[in-house]
Amino acid sequence: MARCGAPAYPRRCWPPELEHYQDMSNQPNTNKRPRPLEGLRVVEFTHMVMGPTCGLVLADMGAEVIKVEPIDGDRTRHLLGAGAGFFPMFNRGKKSIAIDLHTPEGAAVARKLALSADVVAENFKPGTMTKYGLDYAALSAQNERLIYVSCKGFLPGPYEHRTALDEVVQMMGGLAYMTGRPGDPLRAGTSVNDIMGGMFGAIGALGAIIQRGITGKGQEVQSALFENNVFLVGQHMLQYAITGEPAAPMPDRISAWAVYDVFTVKDGEQIFLAAVSDAQWRTFCDALGLADLRDLPDHATNNQRVRARPTLMPVLRERLAKRSAAELAALFEKVGLPFAPIRKPEELYDDPHLLATGGLSDITLTDGARAGQPAQTTLLPVTLGGERLGLGTQPPTMGRDTAALLVQLGYDAAEIEALRAGHAVA
Repeated sequence: MARCGAPAYPRRCWPPELEHYQDMSNQPNTNKRPRPLEGLRVVEFTHMVMGPTCGLVLADMGAEVIKVEPIDGDRTRHLLGAGAGFFPMFNRGKKSIAIDLHTPEGAAVARKLALSADVVAENFKPGTMTKYGLDYAALSAQNERLIYVSCKGFLPGPYEHRTALDEVVQMMGGLAYMTGRPGDPLRAGTSVNDIMGGMFGAIGALGAIIQRGITGKGQEVQSALFENNVFLVGQHMLQYAITGEPAAPMPDRISAWAVYDVFTVKDGEQIFLAAVSDAQWRTFCDALGLADLRDLPDHATNNQRVRARPTLMPVLRERLAKRSAAELAALFEKVGLPFAPIRKPEELYDDPHLLATGGLSDITLTDGARAGQPAQTTLLPVTLGGERLGLGTQPPTMGRDTAALLVQLGYDAAEIEALRAGHAVA
């Protein structure tokens, strides 16, 4: 019998076949294994998604990550619509200090904090950090071991001073063309370049940390949205170089496999089904009772079936339309064929695999109408030593750690009060 829990947020119901897995979703992180970056201090001057993602990766790996916010708070705390999840998603596991960089006193605090770091990360437009003496040249002159990660729109070159957004580089970098239908470029359904650009910044930082262990010196690391996007479409560029044929947008592509599609089935439900080898095609036909299609001479090989798609696919769609998505999913799982239900993001809160394996972790929301209430966030998709990294600390309220960090930097109570009175910190 399926187990249906009744927590306030969200409701969970498990299918019987996964009953033997332990539900780890609401349990505290018990991973006591030292994380690889414990003892490393990261100070980030970041906003939106790209820069915060870089800090998030380092924080989940065990680094102390200090987020420097304006004294009125990071603006992603209060975004609406598609941006509502930015702050709690990309800023968990961090400390928060609120500093007004526009004041000389605030800028001095920020420089002192940055010089205490192993890694400084930023994602402001070129020249911004220089105004406050927080650029790599200024800081590295006082701390040669400093690693400085700049997450930008473009690497140095003709475009470097352009304002970039995820949509901008998707459009100019071929990804929107490949995602949409011909004549209808379409951005990907998540902040793919922002997130991956931050990840590449973190990868660069890790490489620089290893090299610093050898040389004793830090260095500047740069990652960029545009170059990240070009990396993503590199396979299509090489396809053209090899074949001489431009890659068609994904909805209009010539499929490499005969069965590799979304099917509309009973009651209007949809499911993705695939058979990507001759052996899988035979399994597919045997499981679905399609011996007549399996035995046709022009269906013997994958390439033959690809050529036959104009006639094959309508027949498959007609026959599969009578079956339910649940029936097909159970059948494909039983025989080991690729399949996928068509899910919405919110439905992943009830995903049995994520619940069973601890892929979600409880957090407390810090801002907005639901401030103080629980939610769940996704963890880094990796294990170390066979264990998920788990949640470090909760997303910080604005300036939660200001006083403690100032004390660490050597400021006494009177100096801290003076900084607050002058609105240099909050």
